[in-house]
Amino acid sequence: MPHSVHPLSSLDTPAAIVDVARMQANISRMQQRMDTLGVALRPHVKTSKCIPVAQAQLAAGARGVTVSTLKEAEQFFEAGVTDILYAVGMAEHRLPAALALRQRGCDLKIITDNALSARAIAAFGRTHGEHFEVWIEIDTDGHRSGIKPEDAALLEVGTALHEGGMQLGGVLTHAGSSYELDTPSALEAMAEQERAGCVRAAERLRAAGLPCPVVSVGSTPTALSATQLQGVTEVRAGVYVFFDLVMHNIGVCRTDELALSVLTTVIGHQTEKGWVIVDAGWMAMSRDQGTRKQKHDFGYGQVCTLDGEPLPGYTVIGANQEHGIVAAATSAGTDVAAQFPIGTRLRILPNHACATGAQFPQYHALSPDGGLQAWDRAHGW
Repeated sequence: MPHSVHPLSSLDTPAAIVDVARMQANISRMQQRMDTLGVALRPHVKTSKCIPVAQAQLAAGARGVTVSTLKEAEQFFEAGVTDILYAVGMAEHRLPAALALRQRGCDLKIITDNALSARAIAAFGRTHGEHFEVWIEIDTDGHRSGIKPEDAALLEVGTALHEGGMQLGGVLTHAGSSYELDTPSALEAMAEQERAGCVRAAERLRAAGLPCPVVSVGSTPTALSATQLQGVTEVRAGVYVFFDLVMHNIGVCRTDELALSVLTTVIGHQTEKGWVIVDAGWMAMSRDQGTRKQKHDFGYGQVCTLDGEPLPGYTVIGANQEHGIVAAATSAGTDVAAQFPIGTRLRILPNHACATGAQFPQYHALSPDGGLQAWDRAHGW
């Protein structure tokens, strides 16, 4: 049987590789779970920032997308996606861009978590004859932004939007502290805390005579851990499409489900130290060391063969701008030059798929039949 050339052997390195079969399996897994729980899935496309990836999610049954920048919103709208949630607190200087998108036919929703912003949105909307759809961000875990479900500010913001002539579309929350957990019971409890808090906020708005049709929750760990989502209308999750080592440590995926890796080439050795030098430094992997505080520290990433099989113990232990240092705890003094000759190609599984993806202008999508496609990704703000 003739020796076949590996499809990744001709790519320049470093390169971001998407395993399409794994990606599709991840998409199906999340969509089926949301279908079973009876809620819509609005994937957060900030992980991939990639039209073909989002199109695969929508084809599987997702309803709309979530974005983290208005530039993403513009690019996805131009690609035919109209139902878009911009899930970062609206800064007043971005209102003209949001207005332009809506005037072009984009069903763009924006968010706020304070009365000052709510009043600014309403004033701008009235001036330009636009009834912005605005959702109120709820803080259900003390992780980042949002209004506590029982806070008086919730009704103040809701009233400012509703009486200001805007469309009060609903409430949303993100239990980001779920990333700090790693047991099924703790994740299930956080998912219920997230659900209950957001539903409670919606109930308070409705009791005050304010509209609140949407109750939106979500993070990948809570989405995969919730046992029931009564009162919730949609879930937003993002990193599940690729998964990463942080998600693996949390316990919601296996390493053979990670769909994003970085292709790299061995360019040198420091044999006495047991080091292998590769051409994927922090400019390729990112500075994210999100596994450092978890139960297993993968450094800057888990080292795999060209075929994607993990090499136990080998991680990227250090990273300069364009140099990565690959080693295992037991590799000092071993003949790493023989094990990893110059020119050897390896793949690195990342700690944080969103951060690593952001280092690259495009992905190389690897199909099961060995076919490769270049998929552009959005960049900037």
